[in-house]
Amino acid sequence: MGLWRFRLIAIVPVVMSLASTLLTFEIGTRDIFKSIKFFFFAPDTAKVANTALASVVSGIDFYLIGVAFLIFGYGLYELLISEIDVYRAGSDTDNSGGLLDIRSLDHLKEKLVKVLVVALIVSAFKSMITIPLTDVKIMIYFCFCVLILALSGFLMTYKPASKS
Repeated sequence: MGLWRFRLIAIVPVVMSLASTLLTFEIGTRDIFKSIKFFFFAPDTAKVANTALASVVSGIDFYLIGVAFLIFGYGLYELLISEIDVYRAGSDTDNSGGLLDIRSLDHLKEKLVKVLVVALIVSAFKSMITIPLTDVKIMIYFCFCVLILALSGFLMTYKPASKS
């Protein structure tokens, strides 16, 4: 009985991941507001649009990282502590699954990996916005990066055909 109650120590990473979610959402919102302010109040140059766009993409990246923290917190809570009762109260069936429908640690890892890969794609996009395409070597690297990003997006959604 005491060992079963010890699982409640998992509330610490759950609360910290939810606090991290709030922090990353706040940082992302600041980045986007900074971008809006910069766009409207900076002198009109060609660099303004690129800087504003990079700042917006940075804000979106922070939002995605916050979503990863949120998934982690909800997943740990549902796996180790309890099902999320507010979600269950609104559902019609008893076996509808949890808010994120996480059944195991491997399932939680799958969901986190998908969100983190999207966050990495957004980070790469932000970096690619600021790269000056001045010579052929840089353009080849740029195209290679786009190809790798497209391949990672494909592999995230690829499901092999069943042999039935």
